Amino acid sequence: MAELSDGRVHVSELARRLGISRPLLYMHLDRLEKAGLVTGHLELSTDGKAMKYFELAPFELNLTAATITEAVRASMEGMPAVPTPPRRRQQARGRKPGRPAAAVPDLPGPARRSADGRG
Repeated sequence: MAELSDGRVHVSELARRLGISRPLLYMHLDRLEKAGLVTGHLELSTDGKAMKYFELAPFELNLTAATITEAVRASMEGMPAVPTPPRRRQQARGRKPGRPAAAVPDLPGPARRSADGRG
């Protein structure tokens, strides 16, 4: 949308500026147009070719937590559930599978040291 802030831009030029393919750009522009944020216009060039230009449409955006939640839910409709990968058991080196790890003994802390500082 920032690329359209200075006025209308031809689709091929916009794709070059953004570094994406025209089909991918058309997909995004179609969604923006359906949302009323941009408008597209076909024009004939001097040599008779159809040229599609897009520009920003005047709009006001009121963003709230409810608006974001509604948009996320709408975008998730019809999407397949993402499968959770199976959890893999981590195995410590040198241990046989299924054996619990040995308990780590308590080490003396600063409060347990003797007066001479040797533990």
